[in-house]
Amino acid sequence: MNGKIRIIGGQWRGRKLQVPDKQGLRPTPNRIRETLFNWLASELPGSSCLDLFAGSGALGIEAASRGAQHVVLVEQERAIVQSLKHQTQTFPNANNLEIVCADALKFLQQTPAKPFDIVFLDPPFAHNFQELCCNLLEQHGWLKPHAYIYIEAEHQLKTLKLPNASWQIVRQQTAGQVKFFLIMNYEL
Repeated sequence: MNGKIRIIGGQWRGRKLQVPDKQGLRPTPNRIRETLFNWLASELPGSSCLDLFAGSGALGIEAASRGAQHVVLVEQERAIVQSLKHQTQTFPNANNLEIVCADALKFLQQTPAKPFDIVFLDPPFAHNFQELCCNLLEQHGWLKPHAYIYIEAEHQLKTLKLPNASWQIVRQQTAGQVKFFLIMNYEL
């Protein structure tokens, strides 16, 4: 383990998460998480969230800490999954967290038991999985009407191709090497 990140809000505020030393793993920085969760403040309580490419777990665990009813974290690296499970066992009232060891792209090719209110999509930048994941979310029914999709990408990204016109960027910013977007699926 090479570092720690801190949960910045909610019931677990101040708790630290170990960040495994894994190439390509880059937890969402505090500044970006704070902006994102300010954007989502009224949407989080009681929501269902899906954190794809969970890595450190920072986004999904932050959402659970701030009142999400159910959060599914999907991570393919077994060692990272075990680390997340071990760390969150010590969190009080952590029964709203579900940690799944799976390849995110294969996971999205299934039909979900229930669609989600909020999806966090922060894939490894080198792979450019954002467009593919958005299409899979749309095709397989992963989103509730008016769901929010948060996407992180490299700051050089010129355009973000979305599945159709019902997907609208409602907020976007750049911070350092990261461009981040909050999108709403307006489809009913």
